[in-house]
Amino acid sequence: MKKKLWMKIGIGVVIVLIAALFFVGNYLVDFAIVRKENPQDVAPASAVTAENQSVIDKNRQEIERQKEQWIAQVQREDAEIISDDGLHLKGDVFWTDTKSHRWVLAIHGYTGRRQDMQNIASFYGLQGYNVLTPDMRSHGESEGTYIGMGWLDRKDVIKWIQYIIDFDQEAEIILHGVSMGGATVMMTAGEDLPEQVKGIVEDCGYTSVWDIFSDELRYLFHLPDFPVLYAADAVSRIRAGYGFQNASSIEQLKKSQVPVLFIHGSEDTFVHTDMVYELYEACPTQKDLLVVEGAGHGEAYLMDPDLYFDTVFEFLTTYCFA
Repeated sequence: MKKKLWMKIGIGVVIVLIAALFFVGNYLVDFAIVRKENPQDVAPASAVTAENQSVIDKNRQEIERQKEQWIAQVQREDAEIISDDGLHLKGDVFWTDTKSHRWVLAIHGYTGRRQDMQNIASFYGLQGYNVLTPDMRSHGESEGTYIGMGWLDRKDVIKWIQYIIDFDQEAEIILHGVSMGGATVMMTAGEDLPEQVKGIVEDCGYTSVWDIFSDELRYLFHLPDFPVLYAADAVSRIRAGYGFQNASSIEQLKKSQVPVLFIHGSEDTFVHTDMVYELYEACPTQKDLLVVEGAGHGEAYLMDPDLYFDTVFEFLTTYCFA
């Protein structure tokens, strides 16, 4: 009788632990990848000095003025695609030069929206590129419940690439993404891309979804990967259709067949700067690396816009359009 009692107690404990893990995993999925109207800021405190922040703020104002002037001079059109899983995804096309075949597909970051990429897009526009800025799934005006973290989005980006090609067969397309957008374009790099895709610029993207969530789990909740992140990974596979461990920029980069430029800020406390060196090493194609001193997360182009865009356009001229 005692043996049966202890067996029942043991089974009960296991059931309680499994239920607790499922609850925790479900909570983390809700917290991290379920769409929210007012997402909270999950980034660690900035390590950017007051002096450098002043430079960033000044440059931001000047670039905002440049963006507004550029937008006022170009023709904007609504864009829409339907994803493989039936979501209506929205975007903007900016026609800088209807005779130009050069395009940039500019991809925003986590909890962002397509307007966030207009500053960067304006620099491409001034170089004669036409621009497409989409809202990623579960962001902005695009449909969706679960944020793709780049993994689901890579298939959407391929659809956006085809959107451009459908009305410009001679298109020469550059993918430029920041933060989650950087991870998105790297994950896209591992797919079978049309010949019209000429190169990729990734800015402060992460090595994998697992790695970035592991960092955030320790920072926000002071919890270890095991068993918490494993539980969230399992729940995400059931609810969102992808696992955090599979969603790897590094593994996708290993299959890249187009040149990739890697950019990061030296003071990035969100997607740690060390990640960019792992990503760079994983890429087998023509590549270059720019680490902008003093810049925080997503601020490299604001810290030193001349260095940033001189590097971008020199890379594209040398490796993508040669």
